[in-house]
Amino acid sequence: MSSLNGTQSRTVPVWQDRVRMRVLSKGRGPALVFFHGPWGLHWDPFLDALAQHFTVHAPEHPGTSPGAPDDIYHLDGLWDLILCYDELLDAMGVESAALVGHSFGAMMACEVAAAYPRRARSLALIDPIGLWRDDAPVRNWMMLNPQEIAAAIFRDPASAGAAHLFPRHEDEEARVTAQVGLTWAMGATGKFIWPIPDKGLKKRIHRVKAPTLLIWGADDRLVPPIYAEEFRRQIAGARIETVNGAGHAPHLEQPGAVAGLVRDFVRPA
Repeated sequence: MSSLNGTQSRTVPVWQDRVRMRVLSKGRGPALVFFHGPWGLHWDPFLDALAQHFTVHAPEHPGTSPGAPDDIYHLDGLWDLILCYDELLDAMGVESAALVGHSFGAMMACEVAAAYPRRARSLALIDPIGLWRDDAPVRNWMMLNPQEIAAAIFRDPASAGAAHLFPRHEDEEARVTAQVGLTWAMGATGKFIWPIPDKGLKKRIHRVKAPTLLIWGADDRLVPPIYAEEFRRQIAGARIETVNGAGHAPHLEQPGAVAGLVRDFVRPA
C-alpha cells in the first residue's frame, strides 16, 4: 500500500486474480465507496470534502488501473462486472457502506445496490445513466471528438472542474498520454453500455432498498434531467436535488454544494 497527500493506494486482485483494481482511500469515519464515471478516476475536491467525514474508497474501473489495461478482457458482460465489485468489497472488508456514483459509476452503484441490497447503507446517484427513454435519448459521448466532450459534460467547459477532469498539458508526451488514458477509460466502461446504456437496470431497480438521493445538474447535456424523475419513479422513496450552475458533472463544477448534499444524506444518524 502506498500513500500520496494522505490518499492511500492499494491494488486488489479479484476475479480469480485475473482483474487487478487499484483503490484510492482517504479519510476517517463510516465507509463510503465512490464509483467513478466513464472518464476515469480523478481524486478531486469533492472526494476530499467527503473524506473529512467518511473513509472514502474510490476503486478504479477494471482495465483503467495503471499496468493492468488488458484485465478488462476477462469480463464478458455487465453481470461479470457487478460480481467483480462484490468481490472487491469483500476483499476490502466492506460489508455495507454508503454507495456514491457519478454517471456510469452511478449506474454501477445502483446495480450493486439492486443485486446485493445489504451492501448499500445508503445510495447517492449523481446524474446516473442506466435507463432509457426514446423521447429523451442519452447522448452518446463516445461519438464526440475531444474538443466536444468538455462542452457536453460541463455547463462551463472553462471551469476549474473541467480543467481537473481534462487538464491541459503543455508537454506533448503528457498530452498524448492523457488522451490515450481518456480514450481507454471510455472504451473500458463503454464495453458495458454500448450502444445505449439500457442493459436491464429497469428490471432490477425495484430491488434497491437503500435510502436514495438523486443529484442532477440542471444543465445536463448528456443525460436530460427528466431522467431524475424516471429514477425516482422506480426507486421507492428516492428524492431529487437539482444543482444549478452545473451540467453532467455537478460534483466537479459545484464540489462543495454536492459534497454537502451527499454528506447530509448518507451520514448515519
